[in-house]
Amino acid sequence: MLIDFTPLRDKTVEWLEFAAPYTLPMLRAAIDAYIDATLDIIGPATDAHLTFEPVDAAADDPYAPEEDRKIGWSLAHLVLHVTASLEEGAAFSSILARGISIGGRLRYEPDWRTFTTRTQVLERLEECRRMCLAYLDTWPNSPHLDVYREMPEDWAQILGQRNAPASVLGGLRHWDDHMDQFRDAMAQARKAIQA
Repeated sequence: MLIDFTPLRDKTVEWLEFAAPYTLPMLRAAIDAYIDATLDIIGPATDAHLTFEPVDAAADDPYAPEEDRKIGWSLAHLVLHVTASLEEGAAFSSILARGISIGGRLRYEPDWRTFTTRTQVLERLEECRRMCLAYLDTWPNSPHLDVYREMPEDWAQILGQRNAPASVLGGLRHWDDHMDQFRDAMAQARKAIQA
């Protein structure tokens, strides 16, 4: 089941409060749910569907090279983006759960232009599943839930304090933020390729 992140979006709860009820089995189930939901969306996609660049009037990626800043993201691009963020959250969770406060970034996103086949995209999703579940396997039996990610003050104000479960949920929330974009990109690709 996908997670209802409305309380976080509406800012009626803080991250630690939102994350408090989540157990390891719940986090594992959520990782599987998001990967499976994405596979459901792109299930019938061909290489052409996965690399089709949709129209996205809201596209504005300030971290992209200028020529890519306003482009719509293909399904392959979206997969690489959300898997990178979830893996970062899961990696942080592993370290924090073991009682080590750490900062910086632990994120790697492959170049989306190099992912041109269905096989590559599906393998990337399954690789993400394997890696993220493995990070959760590194949690000790009694995880340190009072150890937090180090981050600059301005980040902390935006992202909120993150412990091990909140780090995983941060990656899942980011994935959730892109689910409608996945659906729209798939719908546009189907329409364009049928035409």
